[in-house]
Amino acid sequence: MTQKSIAWTTGTWTNHPVSSIEEDQFLKVETREGSDYWEKTLYGFERSSGHSLLTDWEEGSAIEVTFQLGSFTELYDQAGIMLYQGQQKWIKAGIELNDGIPQLAVVVTDGYSDWSLAPVPDWVGKNVTIRASQLQDAVIIRARTENQSWRTVRVARFPYETGQQAGPFACAPTRAGFQVIFTRWVSTEPDRDIHVDPPFEE
Repeated sequence: MTQKSIAWTTGTWTNHPVSSIEEDQFLKVETREGSDYWEKTLYGFERSSGHSLLTDWEEGSAIEVTFQLGSFTELYDQAGIMLYQGQQKWIKAGIELNDGIPQLAVVVTDGYSDWSLAPVPDWVGKNVTIRASQLQDAVIIRARTENQSWRTVRVARFPYETGQQAGPFACAPTRAGFQVIFTRWVSTEPDRDIHVDPPFEE
């Protein structure tokens, strides 16, 4: 399997966090209070203040981001992968703390946002990997911890052949001082089929 590590310095921030420090090959990010992504649905507001570290996403590839969950303690603390085609065309997928429980959360936005959640209470304190793989006109979102198998989270329309970007993101809509440690960012081979689990390499 061909896998290529992506250097943290490769990406460009959509919005700079309070700090982003590379330590021992990890990236420690502190978010700004009120940082978030959302477009209109239900709440009416538009938010594009979250922190995404983006680089070009090559057609026919998958992106994986790994991060630690130990710091997720407050409502809506969140981190994972951002897939970006423009301010109103994006997908964020990761872990979001909701009602005191870590949730596998995906927001798909094409002018308007939707939001899906799946509780994973047994993932508290673990390292989580989020994977996004292009397949035809869609993206397959999967997630796992270091000692569990891939879990398919979402299949969503993402039909762009050029201009798409991807990379780690973090937000803290309700508080200051949220810090996330990202441990891994790689480009790798895409899924062959939705029913076939991809390999996992640390």
